[in-house]
Amino acid sequence: MSFAISLSGLNGASADLEVTANNVANVNTTGFKSSRAQFAEVFAVGTQSVSTSAAGSGVRLSSIAQQFTQGNIDFTDNALDLAIGGEGFFVINDNGARSYTRAGAFGVDRDGYVTNAQGQRLQAYPYAGNNLFNTGTPQDLQLTIGSNPPAATTRAAFGINLPADAALPANPVFDPLDPSSFNHTTSVTIYDSLGAAHTATVYFVKDAAPNVWNTQIEIDGTPNAGAVQVTFNPDGTLNTPAGGLMPLAPYTPTTGAADINMSIDFGTATQFGDAFGVNSLSQDGFTTGRLTGVSVDAEGVVFARFTNGQSTSLGKLALANFVNPQGLQQLGDTTWGESFQSGDALLGEAGTASFGNIQSGALEASNVDLTAQLVNMITAQRNFQANAQAIETADSITQTVINIR
Repeated sequence: MSFAISLSGLNGASADLEVTANNVANVNTTGFKSSRAQFAEVFAVGTQSVSTSAAGSGVRLSSIAQQFTQGNIDFTDNALDLAIGGEGFFVINDNGARSYTRAGAFGVDRDGYVTNAQGQRLQAYPYAGNNLFNTGTPQDLQLTIGSNPPAATTRAAFGINLPADAALPANPVFDPLDPSSFNHTTSVTIYDSLGAAHTATVYFVKDAAPNVWNTQIEIDGTPNAGAVQVTFNPDGTLNTPAGGLMPLAPYTPTTGAADINMSIDFGTATQFGDAFGVNSLSQDGFTTGRLTGVSVDAEGVVFARFTNGQSTSLGKLALANFVNPQGLQQLGDTTWGESFQSGDALLGEAGTASFGNIQSGALEASNVDLTAQLVNMITAQRNFQANAQAIETADSITQTVINIR
């Protein structure tokens, strides 16, 4: 009987070494989760009850438990390297079969889909507009590979200061080619519906009336309308136009685009001191943009960035969690599948409920503690040697009994 007991000890120590060796082998595997061998004692239970002082029948491997503790976050230069800080798994599509992983080393295939090295596609909730996402069913995440369409300018804001003590122009007849016929000028680039750029220029002419300025506006050198007055209060703040908005007459571009219908916003204009100043210039149009890169925020929203300064939401990463992660089925390639023991997948979004946040440009390292594994390896080796010694001792006793005459 002692031979069988010691043999079970040898098998147990060997299994412990196998688990430890696998952990050590994957110490540099991204997203790897270490395992732990768990053992249980064995008692031979027959028709008669076992005495409380009965010797056991050895040991057995009861389970190999996965340890889903957080691994270290290593930062990289790739925006599609993703790590989860907290609980949850990335959801990936493997030819129609859903699996889960903590390894976030993703790239883009020839069709624009975000995939891992095995070609499994990352799943995300599709963008539904107005900063909303369809969180019903995740889909394969595909990057935009076309151009970002242009948008025509509808509003241009001029944050200027006009000098309170300005003198009247020497030439009372406005002429854009004669600097003596106006006091100050500034311009901003605007865009039509085809993304073509145009120049909107505003000329400021001091009026004889106190706190009153006349404006002359041209687009690509074409006068837009007659003089429009801008007035200020005695404290230098804007009085008119009401609300600061000055609608312009429609301008027909020569590019074949639709008419530009826009307003000039003087809401932040002031009349202080004795110096003209342009504090800010902005407008809401933009030209066509080419894709320059992709970014992912902490909530898992994926943005495509374009050369025109715009960004477009492509989707929001779907995360999954389980009531019992240790019950997940290991599928290889650092992926897991749900099982009866794990329970059904709970899908959600990063930063909500029990789900962690997304770190872009980073990877989660293996959670293997190499020092602890080496110590465990020594312990398993000692256990193996001790059980082998027990077999040798039992053999010596048996041989002695056989040699009795």
